[in-house]
Amino acid sequence: MVTLPVTALASPLRIDELGVARIGATRVTLDTLVSSYRDGNTADEIAQQYPSLSLADVHAAIAYYLTHVREVDAYLQERQSDAADTRRRVEQQCSQHGIRERLLARQAARKAET
Repeated sequence: MVTLPVTALASPLRIDELGVARIGATRVTLDTLVSSYRDGNTADEIAQQYPSLSLADVHAAIAYYLTHVREVDAYLQERQSDAADTRRRVEQQCSQHGIRERLLARQAARKAET
C-alpha cells in the first residue's frame, strides 16, 4: 500500500513592508486575488490572468480565503477604508476642480503648435 504524506501546507501569503498581504514572492495582492475569485474566476483563470502566480499558490490562497472568510473580509474592509481616507486627503491637497478643462486646453495648445 502506498502511503501519502499528510502535511500542512505553508500559507502562500506574505505581508510586505507596508502591511499588504501578497501572494508568494509576487506583487499580486490578496485583495486582487479575492476580488477575481468573487467575480467568478476559477483558479486556472486567475493563474492565467496573473502569470507570476503558480496555480498551486492560487489554490492555496483561495483555500486560505475560504478558511478565514471573516478575517479576510475584515482585512479587505480596512484596506478599502484606508484607500478612501487616502483619496480624501489627496483630493483636499490637490484640487481636481477644472482639471479636465486644463488638460484639454493644454492638449489643444500642443496641437496648435504643430
